[in-house]
Amino acid sequence: MDANPARRNPARDLGALVISLALCFAVAGLGGYWTSLGLGPWYDGLRKPPWTPPGGVIGSVWTVLYTLMAVAAWLVWRRGGLAGARLPLSLHGAQLALNLAWPALFFAMRRPDLAFAEILLLWAAILATLVAFVRVSRPAASLLVPYLAWVSFAATLNYALWRLNP
Repeated sequence: MDANPARRNPARDLGALVISLALCFAVAGLGGYWTSLGLGPWYDGLRKPPWTPPGGVIGSVWTVLYTLMAVAAWLVWRRGGLAGARLPLSLHGAQLALNLAWPALFFAMRRPDLAFAEILLLWAAILATLVAFVRVSRPAASLLVPYLAWVSFAATLNYALWRLNP
């Protein structure tokens, strides 16, 4: 794709943004479904550290993060196109898949131990995506920083929940 803004096709750019948002929120929706399978008696019965945020806060944060992920991927696509940004966009897809696996492990399968190992892989995939994005678009990479920070926090919480509930 040509990086010259004067040659851009606004309809195509908007379509790509919609697709990026749809992909990220499809992951969010399926992850939300898997999360719902563990909420209620199982999750409520877990011992939690006092710094565990309320569910409403967690959901709100994820909504913002999925939006940032979608816009970041779209910015990379706009700069490099599919061919020119194959590696960064492939890493983005990989981290989305790992993002989706976490609630399946933690909530649906009720395995905080496996979820902790998986979230470490997710963290590494987010970092790799951020590094690949920075080579194409610094603004896109900066949009992933809150995501990496939140997953760092989530990994710490996951570890605490695992250790408090052997």
